[in-house]
Amino acid sequence: MNLQPNDNPDDLKLVLEAALLASPEPLTLVDLKRMFEPAPASDVLRIALDGLREAWLGRGIELVQVADGWRFQTRPEMQPWISRLKDEKPPRYSRAVLETLAIIAYRQPVTRGDIEDIRGVSVNPNIIKTLEERGWIEAIGHRDVPGRPALFGTTSHFLSDLGLTSLAELPPLEELGTLVVPSETALIPELREHDTLHALGAIIETAGQHSFGAIIEVATPAPFGAVIEIAVAATETH
Repeated sequence: MNLQPNDNPDDLKLVLEAALLASPEPLTLVDLKRMFEPAPASDVLRIALDGLREAWLGRGIELVQVADGWRFQTRPEMQPWISRLKDEKPPRYSRAVLETLAIIAYRQPVTRGDIEDIRGVSVNPNIIKTLEERGWIEAIGHRDVPGRPALFGTTSHFLSDLGLTSLAELPPLEELGTLVVPSETALIPELREHDTLHALGAIIETAGQHSFGAIIEVATPAPFGAVIEIAVAATETH
């Protein structure tokens, strides 16, 4: 096969398709440009990617754009069958972990003290460590007060695991319950009463390095769209 991706749009889509299917992680436009000499313009790549996405419509795999780039992934409706291939279910995160993640996602940047003010209880350091190890949060600065506590925010990896491209795509707070301001101490009554924190888990189950990206199970109802729980080796943190 004599491919000419720089001259033939169909050949360009074939190369992009192969790269995206082979990659265990999303690929950005910068990543994709590295395959070509000379590198095509970003607009040319976007047109090719849009055409590739349309070509996969109606199939068991779809091409999506997330915060970390572009990836192929199985469609949500495939999950009931694909889940039968795995003998073990991923551990579920504790309420404390999900509460902390929700607060950071919607109130960022926040310090550990802010989180404790909202939850009304101290934050176990292992909770922050768990979220950092999953790549969902990171320290993005320090508050200019005595002690200079770290300010935490979510990462692009967090958005990608949710199938989102930006924080603007997070659902309105009223869909999860209202997070109170840091000066208040009672945590989100709606979340405690209705257990809607399960929405903060979509269930993204990864079977190791899956070349088709994340296998997504959508919760019903799913206020977070695809709210997640990642299969991890670590045990549940309380």
